[in-house]
Amino acid sequence: MNLQQFRFVRETIRRNFNLTEAARALYTSQPGVSKAIIEFEDELGIKIFERHGKRLKGLTKPGQVVSVIIDRIMREVDNLKKVSDEFARRDEGALVIACTHTQARYLLPRVIPAFRERFPKVHVSLAEGNPEHLAQLVLHEQADVAIATETLAQTPGLVALPVYTWEHTLVVPPDHPLAELTSSAARSLSLEHLSRYPIVTYDRAFSGRRAIDAAFERAGLVPDIVLEAIDADVVKTYADIGLGIGIIAGVAFDPRRDKSLVGLSAGHLFGQHTTSVAIKRGVFLRDYVYVLLEMLATDLTRDVVEKAVEGIGEPARVAA
Repeated sequence: MNLQQFRFVRETIRRNFNLTEAARALYTSQPGVSKAIIEFEDELGIKIFERHGKRLKGLTKPGQVVSVIIDRIMREVDNLKKVSDEFARRDEGALVIACTHTQARYLLPRVIPAFRERFPKVHVSLAEGNPEHLAQLVLHEQADVAIATETLAQTPGLVALPVYTWEHTLVVPPDHPLAELTSSAARSLSLEHLSRYPIVTYDRAFSGRRAIDAAFERAGLVPDIVLEAIDADVVKTYADIGLGIGIIAGVAFDPRRDKSLVGLSAGHLFGQHTTSVAIKRGVFLRDYVYVLLEMLATDLTRDVVEKAVEGIGEPARVAA
């Protein structure tokens, strides 16, 4: 057995058992991948994949165990490469941050300039997407860290650590009836009152949308959501032209910048939420990744992160 066979098995599983897609990702031929997998199965004396004709349909029971072992072996091989880079090129390399648009737009501009000043030779890339996609990028080691509000802590194989907490904000034009509310009246605004107006908010995969839906459902109300978007800037645009009340993450509203809108706190309606940063459990982290994490949240010291990644103690949010 060899590392190439391990890579072929791992990539086939990642590509949903599609040998053609696995071969394309590995820059080789589909027959070559198929042959290597069959030889590996013969060597082990077990079948890793369930088959229907020539097509792979899933993992057998022993294949599930083999998959876990291969993933662990390949993670350690990748860790060896990272150790080599760490000591040969301590302040050089690449950093891929998987994040939602909200984090890319409102959180990271406060962090990346300082990071770049400290590590000018590290190439930083942002990979944007919905939380489920971001989690998979980290699991497959296509990103070093992921930052989002949903999903990360519930994804097996990831450890998610809190970065900051936030509440939703309602945004309306100055001529909207809700804009006339005093601060105390806004804090008394009910879901029933809110449901009388059309609403513009996030797509169901983003920024506390589940909490919005759950709050209305508990109240026995069906909100009139006229537009869903994947980022706060779009929500604010359509709230500004009067399409409906915008519901966005509080971090995305700044009265100095968003002068054409009035913001009303909605924490009493939809609760408090935590944005987390996720890392793959057991992975080796370059020194500059630890620095980034502490820049995101001062509580995320190297000691705290190392214990979380290695599964020592009880980190705040860990998916088993």
